[in-house]
Amino acid sequence: ELLKGKHRILLKFYVSDEIAPEFKAVFEYDEKFGESSITNSINPIRGMEIHDVLDAKKINNIELSFDASYVLMQHSQNISPETSITEHEILEVSTNHKLPLLPVEGISAVSWLPASNRISYLKKEDKKNSLYILNVETGETTKLLDRIEDLSAYKWAENESVLIYIKTHKPEKSESTLNQLVELEDRHPWWRNRNYLFTLDLTTNISKQLTWGYLSTNLHDISPDGRSVLFSTERPQYEERQYSYQNMYIMDIKDMTLTTLWEDKSFGVSAQFSPDAKKLLVTGGPSAFGEIGENIPAGTIANNYDMQAYIYNLENKEVKPITKYFDPSIISAHWSKADRNIYFTAQDKTFNKLFKYEISSETYFEIDTKYDISSAFSFAKTRPYSAFLGESMQKPKEGVLIDLSSNSSRVISTPSKEHFKNVTFGETSNYDFVNNNNDTIMGRVYYPPDFDKSKKYPLIIYYYGGTSPVTRTFGGRYPFNIFAEQGYVVYVLQPSGATGFGQEFSSRHVNNWGITVADEIINGTKDFLNKNKFCDPAKVGCIGASYGGFMTMLLQTRTEIFSAAISHAGISSIASYWGEGYWGYLYSSEASANNFPWNNIDLYIEQSPLFNADKVNTPILLLHGDSDTNVPLGESIQFFTALKLLGKPVDLVTIKDTDHHVVGYNERIQWNNAIFAWFDRWLKNQPEWWESMFPKQNY
Repeated sequence: ELLKGKHRILLKFYVSDEIAPEFKAVFEYDEKFGESSITNSINPIRGMEIHDVLDAKKINNIELSFDASYVLMQHSQNISPETSITEHEILEVSTNHKLPLLPVEGISAVSWLPASNRISYLKKEDKKNSLYILNVETGETTKLLDRIEDLSAYKWAENESVLIYIKTHKPEKSESTLNQLVELEDRHPWWRNRNYLFTLDLTTNISKQLTWGYLSTNLHDISPDGRSVLFSTERPQYEERQYSYQNMYIMDIKDMTLTTLWEDKSFGVSAQFSPDAKKLLVTGGPSAFGEIGENIPAGTIANNYDMQAYIYNLENKEVKPITKYFDPSIISAHWSKADRNIYFTAQDKTFNKLFKYEISSETYFEIDTKYDISSAFSFAKTRPYSAFLGESMQKPKEGVLIDLSSNSSRVISTPSKEHFKNVTFGETSNYDFVNNNNDTIMGRVYYPPDFDKSKKYPLIIYYYGGTSPVTRTFGGRYPFNIFAEQGYVVYVLQPSGATGFGQEFSSRHVNNWGITVADEIINGTKDFLNKNKFCDPAKVGCIGASYGGFMTMLLQTRTEIFSAAISHAGISSIASYWGEGYWGYLYSSEASANNFPWNNIDLYIEQSPLFNADKVNTPILLLHGDSDTNVPLGESIQFFTALKLLGKPVDLVTIKDTDHHVVGYNERIQWNNAIFAWFDRWLKNQPEWWESMFPKQNY
């Protein structure tokens, strides 16, 4: 069986020294494939396929040394379906000289020390972790901590005077056949694990334990002088959103005194010290400190997945919201010691960008990284330099070094360049439309590599529809370039409710559950078909996952413009997901803020696809991991049951031993093939692929 794409045929034959080689090859296929377009060529140029996503060498992380002299990069590659290798590469910036690779076997938590060109890492020894330090300039390796039981993570003080390390205590497993769930979180296998903080004084080499008790401690930061640690605890509470209370503390390591910054904060945050340790840079939702960070219309509820930034004055406890009128949603923050400004990685619509917040003028400046998606930023301590990973819709991840003072950059790692040298892509374009409220709804289009606008193409609509935008990444779970290579035009919409467009836009997600989004997807699809006659309106498919899977189910109860639909790990009943999913009630604390199955039946019942299943007429494929803890498999099973009893066209395919995300090598390939086989069946009138994967059984 040859799937759509380019295949390499290798012919081996013996030849005699006395006779000139002569051969003939004939390609034969079954009559039912008689109209297949099969050609032969020695041209290596081809389209993108799923193996490109899985097999190409990748760069996963990048980190700059304190003075920007060296860059540490982590690369990985699948060398077989069962085996993946990871390498840690060190590059000397001034010479582009590569140092010897770090040892691979059993190491983790690889990181630069903050004030010297040395690298620390954990290594498994006798099922325990040891902490090593490698001096990259001399090659000398020393062991700092020897086989510490439960050692899971660590962090250096900026002056390297103190090391804080974390031990994760796991309770003994009960042999009882009965298991009492005390808290809602007790369903999570890791819930009763407890993190405790320890300190190692580098001048005396003496360790001591800093925290203990029934609450786990979360380390946020160490003061620049190494004197104090900033940490928090959380405990469940079910009286108000977000169903936990956070306490934040500063502990003086020397005299063990404790200062409480706040108690019982219902909207938790992350925090770090300013370079002078007089303030904290805090990131959290718009409601983290009450209404002070909210920028939403009266009568609406903020979406607390829309991350904001605050400056907290430790002396007078004054809180200053610094992103209240800044539309991008904060991903990560760094308060630079080199120039005393704050750098944010932020989600700006469907882009991930780098911004500088100039504290003196309280002004934001975008730093042009030249990529659609910029991530994993690492900053030098003594010079205005950063290293990051950059990718775009048709460019795999690269490692990049940027001078923040001049905004000049250079690529220092392109691990997948050789792999993709013969891969060609179709064109892409932006496509926005105006919804019923005169808001511009953004979108983008992927075209097949051999696109001809005089022809008719099947169209696939992709969306998420939840609180996160579908960003312009290269690969991901749904590599749209592969969809286009399969002969589909792909239209990706970004409906209302997502972060990165401003707080008013993201607040539309709260207590909506598809009311607005469904209409925007339907109207956007109609608008696109009306203005792009190269797409066949009778061959339109739609697909989404998780909240997007919910949207796929919901859409089929609202419209018949789609000829085929796919829901991966979708929610069919908002009420059952709310109670059964590991994070169902927590996610619903934002998506269904202050509303529950007993006080808002219209939301939990009327907006649930399950209770509108009789309206579905579109063939729908339900895909689901059989071990999904986020959206339980039952969400697809009950929708499948309803549609079967109603005589509607539906198929359910489960992925064995798979949670919410499909990550296994072979599972990714089979899952990917099932998606294309389903669309080929209904959008191309080509059922053969689907029938070969799932032959009819004589039951």
